[in-house]
Amino acid sequence: MPDRRTKIIDSRVLRLLLAAAGLISTALAVVGIFLPLLPTVPLLLLAAACFARSSERFHNWLLDHPHLGPMIRGYLDGQGIPLRAKITAITLIWISIPVSVFFLIPLFWVKVFLIAIGLCVTVYLLRLPVCEGGEE
Repeated sequence: MPDRRTKIIDSRVLRLLLAAAGLISTALAVVGIFLPLLPTVPLLLLAAACFARSSERFHNWLLDHPHLGPMIRGYLDGQGIPLRAKITAITLIWISIPVSVFFLIPLFWVKVFLIAIGLCVTVYLLRLPVCEGGEE
């Protein structure tokens, strides 16, 4: 496993803000496990990024967590993501974006922007390697 150490930010206020953002992201990710439209893995990745700069203890806790860690560890280690996660993410993107575009968003430029984001994220996900053996 690659070295997890990252330079912790010197500013105490910024560290506290990042740690708070990481905790909120982690809480939302846990809720996202049960609510299909709340993106669990991206929120865990955000939490890991926040913790990497604010708290080595929280960062290690998240990556070593028996349920949350395996969801993001492969991605962070450069091994890719499980095929099931890739399929689920792309499916949810293309269920939620058309619903938003056709029923919720009145502005044309926002509709175009959402579709562009969906296409970019889909291309990114398709290019990610798939880990062997699923979720570890």
